[in-house]
Amino acid sequence: MFLPISPKKIGPKWSNMWKEFGQGCRIGVSSGVKWGTVAPITGFSGEYQYSIDAKGRLALPVKFRDALGPRFFIARGLDTCLFVYPSEEWARVLEKINSMPLNQKDARAYARYFLSGASEVEPDRQGRINLPSNLREYAGLTKDVYVLGVGTRLEIWDKALWETTKAEIAKSFTSIAEGMSGI
Repeated sequence: MFLPISPKKIGPKWSNMWKEFGQGCRIGVSSGVKWGTVAPITGFSGEYQYSIDAKGRLALPVKFRDALGPRFFIARGLDTCLFVYPSEEWARVLEKINSMPLNQKDARAYARYFLSGASEVEPDRQGRINLPSNLREYAGLTKDVYVLGVGTRLEIWDKALWETTKAEIAKSFTSIAEGMSGI
């Protein structure tokens, strides 16, 4: 179990840790972990059902809002979903795309398609974002969606498509895992 901390609650002994790790860290309180051990949040995980309102707005899960920051990026994802990246991760993605060789047709096509559909967004006070119509259309998003935490990014899926995709993955999950190295 991890409990959120604040500078008021940690006292002078831990103030340097607060300065070093900031609000995105948590104090570990679990069996085998010493009290006071600081563990940074390592990524997004989970599956959440939400609805897009009539104005094309989507509220993101509260637990993800701080990690995403005040502005973040949404782009066309693979498998007909949307990828949502915090600004820091978006910078890493751009770095990888910019390092692709321009003399390869597939690299140019990927960069064009992926980046031309990307959009920087800023949540409103209720934590809602406006999903651009081109991205809603690409992912087939109309009303009911799933927001998935997938490591360094979020994915936004049409409800029916995710349920179908998830069922297909579940059928072969063991063989998929066995084929992965380093897990």
